[in-house]
Amino acid sequence: MATNQDIIKELRKSYGMELETVENYLANAIDLDGVRAEEIKKALLSDIEEELGHARKLGNRIKVLEGRVPGWLDLERAQPFLQPPNDSTDVIAVIRGVIRAEDEAIDQYKKLIKMCDPIDLVTQDLILEITGQEQAHRRQFIGFLYEYERGEAKRLTAAAA
Repeated sequence: MATNQDIIKELRKSYGMELETVENYLANAIDLDGVRAEEIKKALLSDIEEELGHARKLGNRIKVLEGRVPGWLDLERAQPFLQPPNDSTDVIAVIRGVIRAEDEAIDQYKKLIKMCDPIDLVTQDLILEITGQEQAHRRQFIGFLYEYERGEAKRLTAAAA
């Protein structure tokens, strides 16, 4: 059975993941170029506020559980797949990076949900709420991927003709 310290450790990891996502979403929202990028940039900027809210809630929960909220020196970085691409018009690379980041966050939250049952139902409830929001972000970007990949396939077909 998980201890309070185990839960705090995983909350700190989740907190860091959320902040790293905010940094990468902001970088990509600024760096992307082109008409096709505008909708993705808007979505990223909108999601930044929600991801930052997740970090704030996680940090508050860490504090309530008598843990220490990590500063930047204590945060790991693990999203090389979400760095702005060399080609600033490569919208599909950014979309795929967002989906992967959401997948990893959802997996982390599922781990926390299991850890908290039945010893910390308040944290579990918070994580369930955040997980639902992450799933909605993921679904939005899956839709973008389908649309952009179809558009790319049509352009390649037309160029080959």
